[in-house]
Formats: sequence, structure tokens, C-alpha cells
Amino acid sequence: MMERTKPFVDLPEKALNEIKAQRQEVFYSKPKRLYLQNHSSIEGFDFIVEGEYEGFFYDRNQNKRRVEKFGPGKMFGGISYLYNKGVSLQTVDVKENTKVHRLSHKLFNKLCDDYPEFRNHFILEIGKRMLDQEFVHFIKGATHYPQQNNITSDSFYSHKVASLNPRELVTCAPFTSIQEVANLMADHKTSCVFIKGEQDKILGYVTDITLRDQVIAKNIPTHTPVEEVMKTDMVSIDTDAYIYESLLLMFQTKTRYLLVAKDGKYVGFISRNKLLSEQSQSPFLFIQSVKQATSIEELKIKWSQVPATVHQLLERGVKSETVNQVVTTVSDTIALRVIDQVIHEVGPPPSRFVFITLGSEGRKEQTLKTDQDNAIIYEDKANEQRELVRKYFLKFAEKVSENLNTIGFSFCKGGFMAKNPKWTHSLSHWKRNYDAWMTESTQETVMKYSTFFDNRAIYGDFSILEELHVYMDKQLEVPLERFFYNMATNALQYEPPLTFFKGIKTFTVGEQKVFDIKKAMTPIVDITRVFALKHKIFLTNTGERLNALKEKGHLTEKECQELKQSYYYLMGLRLDRQAQQIMIDKAEPENFISIDSLTKIEKVTIIEIFKVIRNFQMKVKIDFTNTIF
Repeated sequence: MMERTKPFVDLPEKALNEIKAQRQEVFYSKPKRLYLQNHSSIEGFDFIVEGEYEGFFYDRNQNKRRVEKFGPGKMFGGISYLYNKGVSLQTVDVKENTKVHRLSHKLFNKLCDDYPEFRNHFILEIGKRMLDQEFVHFIKGATHYPQQNNITSDSFYSHKVASLNPRELVTCAPFTSIQEVANLMADHKTSCVFIKGEQDKILGYVTDITLRDQVIAKNIPTHTPVEEVMKTDMVSIDTDAYIYESLLLMFQTKTRYLLVAKDGKYVGFISRNKLLSEQSQSPFLFIQSVKQATSIEELKIKWSQVPATVHQLLERGVKSETVNQVVTTVSDTIALRVIDQVIHEVGPPPSRFVFITLGSEGRKEQTLKTDQDNAIIYEDKANEQRELVRKYFLKFAEKVSENLNTIGFSFCKGGFMAKNPKWTHSLSHWKRNYDAWMTESTQETVMKYSTFFDNRAIYGDFSILEELHVYMDKQLEVPLERFFYNMATNALQYEPPLTFFKGIKTFTVGEQKVFDIKKAMTPIVDITRVFALKHKIFLTNTGERLNALKEKGHLTEKECQELKQSYYYLMGLRLDRQAQQIMIDKAEPENFISIDSLTKIEKVTIIEIFKVIRNFQMKVKIDFTNTIF
């Protein structure tokens, strides 16, 4: 059977005869634990003839993850030999009555050395598996390098929220007096009390800060019912989420407390202080320190420290999409501090407004090579006030952009920033912009303004942007064939850099052969955007858009996973290279990847990704341009 299976079937007769002469037949009559992940040296390269191996990873809670079955005709051991110095990547259990043909380490290595196609078969297998984020997560923690093991052992990245033993909820009724609530806090030694209504529904909460700011500062009588001062912006997380996800959620939502849910019911809560005190070495403390920065110079120093945080997170096996969120959270926090300082300097705004981010910032997909992409939308005012309002926001935008540039967010070369008077305007003006882009679409306008369809509010009155989205929703109800045709054509502008012989097409920069990883990723962003707009999905993050398209039945589970895995693999590679350029090379980050810096596994993985992108570009051609040529 072995001789008729790839890659053995392609070996010359001489090699096959050598295999027949040297292979060992091993029979397991009873089930047993054969190997323990990252601990046991494998006994050889095994070809399963009868029975079954079961391979899996143990997570930190000793749960089986990513279970694989290796039945007749399957092989085990090649990846561990090539990737992990012969130490088993997975835990492996052998089932009863299992027979295998085993090749020695020496013979397997000889075959790899003598026959490159034989070796490449297993490299290709590794490359395909590297598209699976869960596999990457576990092998980063399992590969046989002690320095990596020390890093990935941090429970912050492997333990779930349930392991924190969330504190039991302290609750009261809506009509409870503020005085009684204060007594509850004192009795239970807690800084947060939740208000519970009928059928045990949580209606809101009050904290010690609520009592200070809303009661004492405003001289509200303590016999007042607590429902009159309670906050209702509650945020929750499931017990099965990772600890780092809970802290990131806290920073993104600006909340100090998270309700913890299990099977749809609230079982307790956790505080930011508890998380930070227990994770004293966590990079997420860095975000907190950014929030406390008081000067432009201090914020500049904080931004210069981000590459080290990115590198640390990637080394610990944190998913690249989460690292994106960390970078975006830091960037947003810096922008918020700058905006607050500018408002303090120039005075309060004369009208409601919202400060929005665009492009990669708007998609929450920032890297370390970033410039400013932002805009301002302010509410419409009466004629006599329009000039005053506009004058204020132009001055405000100028100062914000100047400060961001000083910190390290360089001016946008294309001018897509609030500092440009074209992109600081009233809501009615912005509606006219989007109306023109959609109904009077040309290939040029779509290429130039597609970044404006990736918008996200970060400061001010978010309802203004929501009103713009409602307007866009109505516009998308009318026939917009030309708009979608141009959007689709835009998504086809960048072809995956594949050579005729399925290698990676490069160009020369200095003495290096490189490819542009940003341009390689762009088709996935563009493809996802056009499908999202077609189906009136106003999420901006690429991963979130893909999930929404899958949930609405416009993408299959397989299509969604292929695109997400491809995108975030490239994103992880891009972030890692940029961090190293800044930290090690002491150079400005760039989007060029040297082909010689890639391992064989990375090359094969990237080639597979480019094939995925090309296939989906074909789907766009058929769906939006009615052509396959």
C-alpha cells in the first residue's frame, strides 16, 4: 500500500527497494499513549496499514483540541521530523489492533535529502496546515525551542475567563435607594452593584465612581431610587473566551466591569483592576499606560514602543487579527488623548460632531507602517452659524493632524485626512459625497474613494455616522450596477503575484528580490468590501464582514475560512516583518518581503494563499462583471 501512495509512488525503484528492505512492521494489539506533545521523541516515520492513530493537542486546561484521525493510508511523523527535530508536535494515541510500517529517522532523512519532491510533499502539507490559525497557535507553543516555550507558557494567552473565578453578582432592585446601594457596596466590599428587574433581567449597574460623579457632585438626595443614576451600557463576555480577549474588550468599550455569561446566563463579573493586577507582565498594561499619558512627547514615546508589543504578542502565539486589534486600540487611544487635548486648547465644539477613521484604521487592521486616514462629520446648522462651525472644525482638524504627525502617524500622501478641508464637512455634504460616489460611479472615483467605505467612529456623537449609514442603506436599494461593476473591477486590479510555474513573482529593491505583501492582501479587502456593500453590511473589519456574509448565506463556511485564514496569515507575516525592521534593523517599516527571508514552509503557504485569492477573484468576475475573462 505504501508504494502506491504519494509521495512514495513517485520514488524510483531503487528507493522503493531500499524502503522494503529497511522498513519495520509494528503491531499494537492494545490501545496506548504513543507520544506526548513536545515531550516524546518519535520512534520513526509511520505509515498506517491497519487500525488508527489519533493525534491532538492538549490545551492548558488539558482539553483535547484539533483532533485528527490517521487511518489506513495515512502517515505520521514527517512534520515532526522536518519541523520539530523529531519531537512529536502532537499527543498521539494508538488504537487497538493497529499495524504500521515504520521507517527509521535515518532512512526518512536520506529520502528527503536524495529526492527533493519527496521532501516537498511534507513541506506542502505543513504549508497548508499553517493556514489554520488554531494549528499555528498550538505549534507555536509546542515547537522544540525552550525560549519559545517560556514565552508561550504565559497563562494570559491560554487560559479562559472561567479560570478567573468571576465574582458573584451583588444586585438590588431598581427602586432601591442610593443610600442602600452604598451600604451594599460597603457590606460586600465591592465597587459595583447591578440592578436587577423582573425575571432576573440585569437592567444596569452603578459603581463607586457613579456615586461620586452622579450623586455627590450633583448633590442628588441619597433617598433617590438607584435606577435614576444607574448606567446601562453593560458589556458581557462568555466564560469560554480567553483572558486576553476580555481585557481587550474592556479597553475597546472603555468599561471597567464585564458581566460574565455561561450558557446565556450571567454568572458573575470581573473588573479591569483584577485583570491588570493578576497580569502584571501583560503587554495590555501598555494600553493602560497610553491612556494615562499627558503630553504629545509622552504619546510619541508610547507609539515607538508598539513594535516590541507586537513582536511579543506574535511570539506568544496570539492571532494576528487580535494583534491588529491591539495596534488599533493603542492608535485609537492616542487619537482620543490628542482630540481631548486639542478641545481643551481651542475650546468646546460649537456643534455635535463625530471623528471617523478610514481605510485600515477604519477596518481595525492597522499595521506598523501607517499614516493618517480620518475625517470629521458635523451636524448641519442654520445659515448664520455655518461659517463659524466650519471655521472651528478646520482649526480643530489642523491641530489634531499636526499632533498625530508629531507622534508618528504621518500625513496621508493622498490627503485623506481631516486636515484637508475636503474631508471636514457637514452631514448633508457627506451624504452628497456618498450619493455621487455610488450613483455617478466611475472606475477612477471607486479606486480613489473606496477607503471611505471603510469608516468607523472613534470620538464624538456616533449617531451622526449611523445616520449616514441609514442614508447609504437607502441608496443601496436602487439599481447600482455601474457602481458594483466598478467596485468589482477595482477588486481585480491587483493580481496575486504568481509566476507561470506557480512560484512567487518578485521585483528588485536594492539587491533583494521582494514582493509587496500589502498589494498581495489588497484583493481580499476589496473582494470582501464589494460583497459586503452589495448585501448592505456596514461592518468594516474584513474578518467581521466575512463572518456576516457567511451568516447571511452569501459565503459558504469553507469559503469564509479560506479567505480569513489567508488574510490573517499574510497579516501576521506582515506585522512580524515590520516589527523586526523597526526593532532589529532600526529602519522604517515597509511592506516589501524579501523572498530569501522566507522559509520553504512560508513560501509554500503563501503560494497556496495566492491560489485562494485568484479563485475568489474569479467569483467576483462572474458575480459582478458577467465575464470570466
